[in-house]
Amino acid sequence: MVNQSKLPSYAFLSPEATQRQVEMTRKGTYALTPFETLWKARQPHLLERGYTLRPRYGRDWEPSWIGTNIDPDYCEDSIVLKKPYVMDARDRGGKLVAIKSLPNRGQEIEIAQFLSTLQRPENHCVRVLDVFPDPIDTTWSLMVMPFLRPFNDPEFEMVGDVIQFVSQMLEGLAFLHSNHVAHRDIAALNIMMDGRPLYPQGHHPVRRNCSEDIIDELAPLHRIDHPVKYFYVDFGLSVRFAPGASTLVVGDVGRDAEVPELSSTVPYDAYKADIYALGNLFDKEFQQQYHDMDFMKPLVECMKQRQPELRPPADELFNMFKQLMKLQNPSKARWRLSPKTETRRERLINDTVAAARDGFGHLRRFVG
Repeated sequence: MVNQSKLPSYAFLSPEATQRQVEMTRKGTYALTPFETLWKARQPHLLERGYTLRPRYGRDWEPSWIGTNIDPDYCEDSIVLKKPYVMDARDRGGKLVAIKSLPNRGQEIEIAQFLSTLQRPENHCVRVLDVFPDPIDTTWSLMVMPFLRPFNDPEFEMVGDVIQFVSQMLEGLAFLHSNHVAHRDIAALNIMMDGRPLYPQGHHPVRRNCSEDIIDELAPLHRIDHPVKYFYVDFGLSVRFAPGASTLVVGDVGRDAEVPELSSTVPYDAYKADIYALGNLFDKEFQQQYHDMDFMKPLVECMKQRQPELRPPADELFNMFKQLMKLQNPSKARWRLSPKTETRRERLINDTVAAARDGFGHLRRFVG
């Protein structure tokens, strides 16, 4: 039930608006979607395995706003699942996890489980916590992982945030390749982060900027002071090679269609394609978007060479980036990220405000 004492006054509807919501509810506006119905059918089995879904997917669920004048938008059980094949849940300890439904064919489960056995700090691959048959279709499985959020949600704020991201992704790619795995689908949607350091009080799994009951809007902590770890996810197109085997593949696959050598007929090096895709991500997400990204230029140019054989291996790129960082002024890490869309006047004002806020934050930590 909704804690009405926490609701703002505008969460309560007028009699006319309440009647409209009654009609909308009756007509199925907030009803379970077909994919949600499948997850509801899985709930008893998931519960036996120690995973609890949100109240919306309970066996006897009825909308909590029925019989009240509360706007459904302020009721947690009105929130619809966004990704049909990925469901959030709580494990026995109350920790938020993600459950992915995926077909048994292919190597995704095998590769993800293999990478999970490699317990090293340089491993930036999402960890698999559990795998078991899908109770409603045994040709599919359910794979349980820690709950992660998009790497750019909330947005990056400081140059140091970008440095940490680039460093971790290069380290993670070098680790992947050293263990004979090519990701083959590196793109923004396939990189996520453990956002718990930024939201120590927790957050809702769908409305990620809100409290777990969705009533309060949350202000995240700053990455520069509360570092997060980034992860590669989705190994549906990945390949694991035998040690010493050729890394040539074919297939015009992956979200990044700009990798120049992709081909369904002409073999190309999967590792080199990974490197281009990651360099392209650095370029599009940061170099093209923000000022003061010059430190990335030599790295991105190496990674985006048109000729694959000219791109250095991932471990060399990681070492190269560490050397580049040694040439940077350490204070640059706390520079505000300035979008290139800002006017000169806007940039001056925003930089001044950000510097003052950061200085005040440092003073508060020093004093108290």
